[in-house]
Amino acid sequence: MTVFSVLDLSPIVEGGDAAQALANTLDLAQHAERWGYRRFWLAEHHNMPGIASAATPVVIGHVASGTRSIRVGAGGIMLPNHSPLVVAEQFGTLATLFPGRIDLGVGRAPGTDPLTMRALRRGLDDDVRAFPDNVVELLRYFQPVAPGQRVRAVPGAGLDVPIWILGSSTFGAELAAALGLPYAFASHFAPAQLASAIDLYRRKFQPSAALEMPYVMLGINVVAAETDERAAFLLSSLEQAFLNLRRGLPGRLPLPVAGFAEQLAPMERAGLDEVLSCAAIGSPSTVEQRLRRFIQQTGADELIVTAMIHDHSARLRSYELTAEIARRCFPSAASGVAGAGAGA
Repeated sequence: MTVFSVLDLSPIVEGGDAAQALANTLDLAQHAERWGYRRFWLAEHHNMPGIASAATPVVIGHVASGTRSIRVGAGGIMLPNHSPLVVAEQFGTLATLFPGRIDLGVGRAPGTDPLTMRALRRGLDDDVRAFPDNVVELLRYFQPVAPGQRVRAVPGAGLDVPIWILGSSTFGAELAAALGLPYAFASHFAPAQLASAIDLYRRKFQPSAALEMPYVMLGINVVAAETDERAAFLLSSLEQAFLNLRRGLPGRLPLPVAGFAEQLAPMERAGLDEVLSCAAIGSPSTVEQRLRRFIQQTGADELIVTAMIHDHSARLRSYELTAEIARRCFPSAASGVAGAGAGA
């Protein structure tokens, strides 16, 4: 039984701007809610010309205020960039405004380049090695206030804000297992350690008040269109964006290019094949086959789908087709049933 959700990076496209990107994000969330997706997550990235969700809690509030029932959250907040108390206050406020609908996924990557990371982090302790301690501190702020507790999150204390650990390696998997928290793996852009990470998480999982059984969410790129050829054409925007990022030239999401992959050198093609190994690209029948295989291989409890498509109407159509496949082939996707403590 696999639940389907949406990961949106609020892409700023060539020919567009941040205002249009954020308007498109809300439009996508409203459609995703109607189509039965379980949650709609946004991610923290900084100094990225093609991503408009840097102020992630603000965008979450924007999306939550424009929707009614879909869970909205962060996938994720890069905790080393922030004080755990500030994060607790922000998400405590969101959970107060939108009760029962807010998720908080946290990761330890900077979400940016080293120079921008130094501009972000002005605290006394910004070492990523402190990440486990910061997660424990964050968890504590959401617990009921203890006698004599002098520092508290207001709002925040005593609120049910599900916390997820995000990762692309075994580090996050081990931490999520030890704390008994749901785990989300970034297989949509860093699939190399997927199998080892989810195996470690499930083997070492310790039940907690938050979660009785391990719960795994996996990122996956899905570009669905009427034909395989059309989907491959739409995918070329993401392929260009990945290559530009690796070359140190991040920019707005490019227009698609017919036959783009065939024009690449073998090494570049191999790099794209690796980073996009967790993807379902093609017609509805092709996407269905690849989603079935991916779920069978991983046993994912939930898939969080991302579709970096330049044309907004084509992006909406891709998510609509994916929702249709989910309802037809994975019946739990329609019910939105998730594990206890995983933000069900």
